[in-house]
Amino acid sequence: MDSCCVIFDIGGVLEITPATGWVQRWEQRLGLPGGAVHERLGEAWQAGSVGTISEREVHARVADALQLDADQVEAFMGDLWAEYLGTPNDELIAYARGLRSRCKLGILSNSFVGARERETALYRFDELVEHIVYSHEIGICKPDLRAFEVTAARLGVRAEDCLFIDDVAVNVEAARQTGMRAHLFEDNARTIARIAEHLDGAVSVPD
Repeated sequence: MDSCCVIFDIGGVLEITPATGWVQRWEQRLGLPGGAVHERLGEAWQAGSVGTISEREVHARVADALQLDADQVEAFMGDLWAEYLGTPNDELIAYARGLRSRCKLGILSNSFVGARERETALYRFDELVEHIVYSHEIGICKPDLRAFEVTAARLGVRAEDCLFIDDVAVNVEAARQTGMRAHLFEDNARTIARIAEHLDGAVSVPD
């Protein structure tokens, strides 16, 4: 099926990313009330997710908002990236690697400035799929329908030929609104079965 395409999310799908509690630990360490880090840095997190600020600017905002010195900022951001990057979902990655001869593969990820460099170094997702579409590079986050449209265009496929896999229900629904088939990731077994169904051209069933 030359027009067949599977598009993966990264965090919570290709990466296993449980909450590590790093923000709460920093709030306790700095004597801040719960929620203070997000309150002070929410705008920076949003700007980083759509690429309107650089990593250097993120570091500057962290330093200013939390009154941290350079070493503390590095440690703070190190904890952020440790949770963000998680660990590889080896089983699903290995299965996806075996699909390259059968269909087009892509990634669409809500991301943060600096993600491509780190994920390429750790997981070589650039070798797994044909195109990676990061929110911080296109300036659009899921569930904005334009993110899915950009991804299909870059892969050179029609929306209806795509199966999109994400662990967030609102993103799955948004993909369906563009005409894509979509699957809510809950575990590898069901996801692999759903991809196999898509590859075999079976009639789409509710996920």
